[in-house]
Amino acid sequence: MSRQSPIRRLHQVAEASLRTYGPSESPAGIVQVVESFGELELEYAALRKHCILLDLPHRALIEVTGKDRVEFLNRMITQELKGMSPFRVRRSFWLNKKGRIDADMRIIDLPSRTLLEVDVHAAERTLKGLANFIISEDVQLDDWSERTHRIALHGPSSVDLVMALAQNAAGADASGPAFDELLPDRACVVRLFGTEVVIYREDQCGEIGLEMIVSAKHVLNVYQHLLEAGHDRAHDDEESIALARSSTQVSASRVELSKRIRLRPAGWHAYNIARIEAGTPLYNLDFGPDSLPAETAVFSDRVSLNKGCYLGQEVVARMHSRGHPKQCLVAIKFESKPNDATGLPRQPVEGTPLFAPGNPESIGQVTSSTLSPMLGSAPVAFAQVRYAHVQPGTVLSATIEGDEIKGVIQSHLAFFRRNETAPSPDL
Repeated sequence: MSRQSPIRRLHQVAEASLRTYGPSESPAGIVQVVESFGELELEYAALRKHCILLDLPHRALIEVTGKDRVEFLNRMITQELKGMSPFRVRRSFWLNKKGRIDADMRIIDLPSRTLLEVDVHAAERTLKGLANFIISEDVQLDDWSERTHRIALHGPSSVDLVMALAQNAAGADASGPAFDELLPDRACVVRLFGTEVVIYREDQCGEIGLEMIVSAKHVLNVYQHLLEAGHDRAHDDEESIALARSSTQVSASRVELSKRIRLRPAGWHAYNIARIEAGTPLYNLDFGPDSLPAETAVFSDRVSLNKGCYLGQEVVARMHSRGHPKQCLVAIKFESKPNDATGLPRQPVEGTPLFAPGNPESIGQVTSSTLSPMLGSAPVAFAQVRYAHVQPGTVLSATIEGDEIKGVIQSHLAFFRRNETAPSPDL
């Protein structure tokens, strides 16, 4: 079984490289995402300076309806939803009875429904798990993963692109804020190219991030038209023309818009570099189904300690009263030691063991890593490390190609923040 993106044929025309996302033994089947369109440096530069368009087939959606839906969800998940206004977005964990994380979700509340946006490999267990607790409540759960599809715009000019194209929506969920009022963790409903689109803002890469939920029937059309409207034709090549070719005529105003936006289609690789730099850990990579909330480094963003009971709360409360977990996610900046063959700094890959000075026993391992363009290609990583070694400034080491590379634990997950110089210990 394989889950294919509705946009896949465009990626094939562009000769994009693909990679498998997540475990192959999953109810969702094999999921492939675009790794790159062959120009990683340009894709990353567009994200930081202009705008990129991402296809996200590894995301899934559960729709929750009924008058008791918010009250019901509030009794189930770790985040406080009481008092949550429509068109707001909150992040939360859905735990099992052992307090382990079954899903890392975005809760998008709209006037007529609430949307739960999750990793595709967590969708089925989340849907079944929540359904088991519905007794007499007016709550209906529906898996919308096949009926909708997720795409995203990331970059400074992404807002300008949507403002130039969006129209007011109609219907029960169209009474929210205008798009130009879209602050972080807020949502709106607009019409793009004749299709209703839910947009919520989450700046995962340190730049403006516009996450879009589109009907699966119409997402190919929306994707093509976004490319056509935002791509700068002054730099067209055959690959870009093939991607943006959804009509034969382009108005002068669209040409001016595209010159201002300078959009590029991009893949997982460019996004992954930027989200690590920005301090955004991901479920199924940096923490997962075996993790406790306290081990994720995003506890305060997902968990309320002042709400009523929910599944797994006893484990969360016991861990909190104990003071700390056995391990925790940290950010590490490594020294730059060039590889003799490539000249690039050696990079600890996922799964690389970490050691404390003078201790031959591993005290953690890398979960995600990259060479950071914003830090002069310095190797940076997220890692799960035993709690005794997670203090900022702690020096750890990894062995890469037989050579010991030292790293320093940072004071927070973000290596780079726009308009901010984040302090970090030097090697």
